[in-house]
Amino acid sequence: MRFRRAAGAALAGRCRVSRISIAVLIVIALAGLSASCGSSSKSSASHNAYVTQPQKGNVALVRINDSSGAISLIAQTVPIAGVQPTGVALDPSKKFLYVSNGSPANTVTVFNIAGDGTLTQSGDAIPVGSGPRALVIDPSGKFLLITNTFDKNVSVYSLGSGTLTLVANFPTADNPGELKFAPSGSFVYISNATGFITAYAFDAASGNLTPVPGSPFPSGGGLAGLAIDGGSHFLFAANSSDGTVSVFTIAADGSLHAISGSPYAAGTGPQALTLDSTNAFLYVVNLGSNNVSAFTVKAATGELTPISGSPVNAGTAPVFVVAEPAGGFIYVGNQSTTNLSSYSYDLTTGVLSAVSGSPFMMGSAPGGMAIVH
Repeated sequence: MRFRRAAGAALAGRCRVSRISIAVLIVIALAGLSASCGSSSKSSASHNAYVTQPQKGNVALVRINDSSGAISLIAQTVPIAGVQPTGVALDPSKKFLYVSNGSPANTVTVFNIAGDGTLTQSGDAIPVGSGPRALVIDPSGKFLLITNTFDKNVSVYSLGSGTLTLVANFPTADNPGELKFAPSGSFVYISNATGFITAYAFDAASGNLTPVPGSPFPSGGGLAGLAIDGGSHFLFAANSSDGTVSVFTIAADGSLHAISGSPYAAGTGPQALTLDSTNAFLYVVNLGSNNVSAFTVKAATGELTPISGSPVNAGTAPVFVVAEPAGGFIYVGNQSTTNLSSYSYDLTTGVLSAVSGSPFMMGSAPGGMAIVH
C-alpha cells in the first residue's frame, strides 16, 4: 500500500511537472509568435515616393521599405503622349504633387494625392514658361519656383489649393537648370549650364526675388546639380564638363565664396549631388562613368575628402541622386538601364553598400524623384 501511494504520488508529481512544462512551452511559443509578428510589422513598414518617367509620359508611385531600403513599383499614372515629365515637387501638406513637362508641352501638371498615395490629375495641365525643368516649393509652402531653360528665367507662382498664380518671372544666366533653396529660406540658387550660379534673395511674404550682390557666380564647366547643407553654410556644385565639384561658403548676404582647395575631382560627367540627412557625407552621381562618388564633409570648412571604396558602381547614365530624409539610404535614377539603385551608407564612415535586390526596375527611364516624409 505504501508503495502504491508513493508511486501514485510520484506519478501525480510527474503529471504536475509535465503540465507546468507544457504551460511554460505554450507561453514561450506565444511570446515568440508575438515577437515574430512585431518584427514582421516593423520590417514591412514603408513610405511612398514619386518618380517621373519622361519617355513614358507619366509618374510612378513607388514604395520604399523603411528598414531595408528596397523599392517596389506600386502604380503609374496614365501615360500622356507628347508630355515629358521631369521636375517634381511635393506640396508640404502632401495633398498635391507638381510635375514639370518640358518642351514642347511647356506645362505643369498638378496631381491630387489620395490616402493610399495614388495620383489623380487635377484639371488640365497649366501653361508655364518655355522648357520648364526644376520645380521647388519654398520652405513656407506658399510659392512654387520653376526654371525655364529656353526663356532664361525663373518663374515664381503663389500656391492655392492645387492652383498656380504667377507672381513674376526673373532673369537668370543662360540655360538655367537646377534650383535650390537655402534651408533658411532666405536665398535661392540656380545652376546655369554655362558655368555660373545665379543667386537671389527671396521675400517670403511676396515671393519676389532680388539679385544677390555679385551674382552670377562662376563655378565650372557644364554646371548641373546643386546641394546646400542644412545650416545654409555651404553650397556644393557639380561641374559636368570639368568632372569636378565646387564648394562655396554662403555669406550673410547670400553671396558665394569658393573655399580653399575647391574644386574637387569627381567622376566623369558629375550630374547631380546630395548630402545625407546629417550633412556629414556628400554623394555625387557621375553620368559619364556610371558611378557614385562619395565624400566626407568637414563641418567647419566644407572641405571634401574621398570616402574609402569610392566611387561605387551605379546603373547606366545616372541622372539624379536623392537622400532619404530619415537617413541611412540614398537612391539613384539610372536613365539608360531604366531602374533605381538603392544604397545604404555607414552612419560613421559614409561607405555605400548596395541594398539587397538593387537595382529596382522601373520599366522606363526615371527623370526625377520626390520622397514623402
